[in-house]
Amino acid sequence: MADVQVLVVGVGACEGASLDEVLGLVRDAVAEAGFDEGAVAELATVDVKAREPGIVGAAARLGVPLMAYSARELADVRVPNPTDRSRAAVGTPSVAEAAALRGGGELLVPKRKSAPAGRPAMATCAVARRVDGSERSGLGHDLRHHGDAEVRDDGADLTDLAVNVRADTPPVWLKDVIAASLDGLAAYPDGRRAREAVAARHGVPPDRVLLTSGAAEAFVLLARALKVRRPVVVHPQFTEPEAALRDAGHEVGRVLLREADGFRLTGSTAIPEEADLVVIGNPTNPTSVLHPAASVAALARPGRILVVDEAFMDAVPGEREALAGRTDVPGLVVLRSLTKTWGLAGLRIGYVLAAPDVISALEQAQPLWPVSTPALVAAGACVGPRALAEAGHAAYRVAADRAHLLAGLAELASFGVRAVGPAEGPFVLVRVPGAAGVRERLRGRGFAVRRGDTFPGLGPEWLRVAVRDRGTSDRFLAVLREVLFP
Repeated sequence: MADVQVLVVGVGACEGASLDEVLGLVRDAVAEAGFDEGAVAELATVDVKAREPGIVGAAARLGVPLMAYSARELADVRVPNPTDRSRAAVGTPSVAEAAALRGGGELLVPKRKSAPAGRPAMATCAVARRVDGSERSGLGHDLRHHGDAEVRDDGADLTDLAVNVRADTPPVWLKDVIAASLDGLAAYPDGRRAREAVAARHGVPPDRVLLTSGAAEAFVLLARALKVRRPVVVHPQFTEPEAALRDAGHEVGRVLLREADGFRLTGSTAIPEEADLVVIGNPTNPTSVLHPAASVAALARPGRILVVDEAFMDAVPGEREALAGRTDVPGLVVLRSLTKTWGLAGLRIGYVLAAPDVISALEQAQPLWPVSTPALVAAGACVGPRALAEAGHAAYRVAADRAHLLAGLAELASFGVRAVGPAEGPFVLVRVPGAAGVRERLRGRGFAVRRGDTFPGLGPEWLRVAVRDRGTSDRFLAVLREVLFP
């Protein structure tokens, strides 16, 4: 059958059920329904089982989200095979069938158990098909949608709260530096000086630095140059890493951080042990969560590449929780971008910090002269003492402006508006009732905001709003109040 994601697989498992047992059962049930595993849109279970490593690992291996429902929610679903045993164990007469049918649809495979040799079954599952096959989640997220789409073409005249580039940038002094570099365009780019400047900024030798055409190129290089078998991306986060991995032919697992945990890493966050590449943002786009450096570093393992996207770390006062420059974390790869704070998105400049062997592998995958002379000159300037001091001051201004925006959003709580906090990036993630309609009405009133439903782990009720100066935020908040209840 066509690889269209229309299946919801409900899963139950005993404590300690293995990944192989759960995943094997799911695959067998999906095949019994007459589908390929690519048709699975999500796994679903009862909340008390949502941390079972076998279930979490199966969702990650299939590259789909894991949905968790309370026992009360599942108990309300009519199923063909309820049991008193299930009710006594987890508070609902059905887990697998009820979780599969919780969103509606047609039950294709009733509850079935795994069949291990020589011992009792430890996993159950059921398969349902959604009534509307056009409704998609999981891999159906538009991973290539970014904030700039909100302000292109008919959005060019809108007040831009969709893109996270700092307003009123690049500064005049940086424009002058870049303009002066144009006299050298006849020569081929030479990145040695910029590379040394970045290395000095982070206190590492130059062979641990690779300059790239923005962080986006770095994600492509990582996907194509590194020999990994089980990459995992921690979501919600910037979607380009997963898109690059999938474009390179990788089967990508997902670990979804929960809204109930504030989209933060917790002690129970389950990264599959077999994952040999893990990608996480810090601070994370779009949630604006800043994870403790120790929590991120704890994801490292011998034989695993740990990719930390720190594109917005220079917007955090003091860059606390940064891992850039650390050489004691095994397999650590840190990505930085100079486009956000300095307004250089059109110039494309970023860099990678990693062990020399990783840098060498990535460099071999680059074309000749991948970064232009103006971008190299800008990189050197943006990591110098003057620029670092200016960026530090800008980070404190962003923090103050963000606090003002969050205070205004808190006043709209009675309208159902809720911002994720504590926010630490130059943007905030906001839950808004009827967000799609609100977004369109905001456009009609002159404001562009970023839709949230293209991020795995988020739904249609989320918007991302860039932090701007207080005057702009006040105008936005006034219009938001009006469009919530026109």
